[in-house]
Amino acid sequence: MKLSPVVALAALSCAVTPLSAGSASSARSITSPAIRQAIVAAVERDREIYGGRTPVPGAIVGVWDAAGNSYVRAFGYADVAKRRPLTAADHFRIGSNTKTFVVATILQLDDEKKLTLDDPISRFDIGVTVPNAQNITIRQLCDMRSGLFESYDTPQFNAANPSGATRFDPRTLITWAVQQKPYFPPGKGYHYSNTNYLILGLIIEAVTHDTVANEIRKRFIIPYGLTQTSYPLTMAMPEPWAHGYGLDKSRNWEDVSGTVPVSLMGAAGAMISTIGDMKRWIKIYVTGKTSSPAMHAAMMECLPVGPAGDGFGLALGCSQGWYGYTGGLPGYNTGNFYFPAQGLTIVAWVDVQAGKPAPGVANAIFRDIARVVTPDNVPFPPGAKGL
Repeated sequence: MKLSPVVALAALSCAVTPLSAGSASSARSITSPAIRQAIVAAVERDREIYGGRTPVPGAIVGVWDAAGNSYVRAFGYADVAKRRPLTAADHFRIGSNTKTFVVATILQLDDEKKLTLDDPISRFDIGVTVPNAQNITIRQLCDMRSGLFESYDTPQFNAANPSGATRFDPRTLITWAVQQKPYFPPGKGYHYSNTNYLILGLIIEAVTHDTVANEIRKRFIIPYGLTQTSYPLTMAMPEPWAHGYGLDKSRNWEDVSGTVPVSLMGAAGAMISTIGDMKRWIKIYVTGKTSSPAMHAAMMECLPVGPAGDGFGLALGCSQGWYGYTGGLPGYNTGNFYFPAQGLTIVAWVDVQAGKPAPGVANAIFRDIARVVTPDNVPFPPGAKGL
């Protein structure tokens, strides 16, 4: 089993800079029947493209505008075996969208003067030795510029063949990663690596003397009323929930729910939520409601990643004026994006993780909805990998 890094948007990034802001157009009205028909057609087309013998089992999308209008539509099934339709109430594993909560915690800890973004990670006793730690900063962990190897690509991980019942310590995963040659010296490149966020989780725990789960709960889930959002410690899913699917060797869909241990994902991707909560959270996060203006500016400092003009900030991706993040793990792909120029939000969730063709299924659905509602600001131009 291999976890994809976002997976790439397990990231999209951001910073309102000329790099990828584009020129903001007037958004098309989501109350228009023609626009809604175009959104449905786009989603159905992508379900076919990323499907097997049959289309992607389930997808749910939502578009919300600044005037309070919304369009939410579910496609297919939350449970194929029982033929239960997918609904907006269904819980998904949100994968790397967890990283936005981790960075929001880090930024608050900087505001509280308990750490700084430019602290070397050697300052913190995290219970595992990271080579060259004195030259790797917290900021470089957040923006994927540490050069540290991907924990989920190591020989040890690939040999482990984990199941839902397997328990992992993040220190073990980090140890496996740092035994591999770094991709580049710290600060000298960009490479999406979940190792960075496993380390950030340990730093949060070292500084607060509390768990990452509890810090996220106290700082964000409770204060912002994200009642359907959780950082689970077991494999149990809240009801109702969407089963996750993958293609078998015959390109038929098989249920892969519960195949990825919560302890494996940790601060890199353990959380669970619904589209309603994440629609609210992505706007809160992108608009800087959880930290000081200085920390928000740091989060929004978008640096280029690849030839297509996309960028990455601190747990935030940017493309053509859209800002957000995508999470992916076997059975789930969740994308949440906000367009500040027009106050638009798009959420695209799928009960399948399919990375090819680029930019991946959730990113493709998001892109194709954006093409309908903001045709002058279409994310992931040709050549983009989806971050």
